[in-house]
Amino acid sequence: MEIILLGVLLHFIGGSASGSFYIPYKKVQGWAWESYWITGGLASWLIVPLIAAQLTVPGYVDILRQADGATLFWTYLFGVLWGIGGLTFGLTMRYLGLSLGMSLVMGLTSALGALMPALYRDLFTDAKAGTLSEMITSASGNWVLWGVAVSLVGIALCGRAGVLKERDVSEETKFASISEFSLSKGALVAVISGVLSACFSYGITAGRPLAEAAVQHGANSLFQNNVTFMVIMWGGLTTNAIWCLWLNRRNRSFGDYTNTQTPLLRNYLLVASAGTLWFLQFFFYGMGESRLHNDASSWVLHMSFIIIVSNCWGLYFREWQGTTAANKGVLVSGIAVILGAIGMVGYGNYLS
Repeated sequence: MEIILLGVLLHFIGGSASGSFYIPYKKVQGWAWESYWITGGLASWLIVPLIAAQLTVPGYVDILRQADGATLFWTYLFGVLWGIGGLTFGLTMRYLGLSLGMSLVMGLTSALGALMPALYRDLFTDAKAGTLSEMITSASGNWVLWGVAVSLVGIALCGRAGVLKERDVSEETKFASISEFSLSKGALVAVISGVLSACFSYGITAGRPLAEAAVQHGANSLFQNNVTFMVIMWGGLTTNAIWCLWLNRRNRSFGDYTNTQTPLLRNYLLVASAGTLWFLQFFFYGMGESRLHNDASSWVLHMSFIIIVSNCWGLYFREWQGTTAANKGVLVSGIAVILGAIGMVGYGNYLS
């Protein structure tokens, strides 16, 4: 029971980091979106993962050199696809804000990321454990599956609150908290982001041999996924760098990086903080997953905690200012349902 509680706690820390990472970006002054997004990305997808691997995985370079080519290819490819999800995730925050944007994206990501790896094992491998069939036929798996379903109900309620907010709030109030608010643009990129962000979960599954090799090289099992994360992050960096540098060229915003008319040092510290928080979500996710040993439950816990924390920040930053009490009640109900789902997933792990 203590191990399960530790796993849930680690997922809470990771979810809190993810739900909070965009806050420093909101404080950046004088930079175009593409400039601060890719600068923060260098921290989250390149520098911090490398530091984490150096500190926690002995011989990580040898693990990468000796890894099967197919393992590296699929892990990297899922990282590229996840990178597109991450890129559109940033645009979702830009157009919808923390509360509504997170709820829409994480709804799709939670369901697909939790269930697709188990379905993949059923259809394409000889695995007996961690399959969708095993989950359906076991009491513990049923609790996890019902937890996933209930979490989607909670996420849908949060999304409903966002739609009601769109109807309630005046244009002036919307743009006061979210300067580029656009429901149509935001909903489109949220769907793309939600589908492709789930590829991170697939990348972890594809990189499982790297995690096993890390343990064999003497790494603590808590940190076994850190080499896998490096490869996934390289894929994400590839996608985001291509897009952001193209935007820099199109918008003539390359000068942002050296523009002394802006608070340069402060901006760099802010984006570095945001990038570090972004990676820490996966650092703690990897530790939590290593204790729960269940892709579906780990993923839904992570997504659910992100939604709870991001909605709390949304309330703090008055993104729901001007909405009715009934609208806020729908939001609170959604968060309460998600908390119930977390309890169901935790109980399912306890049974297993």
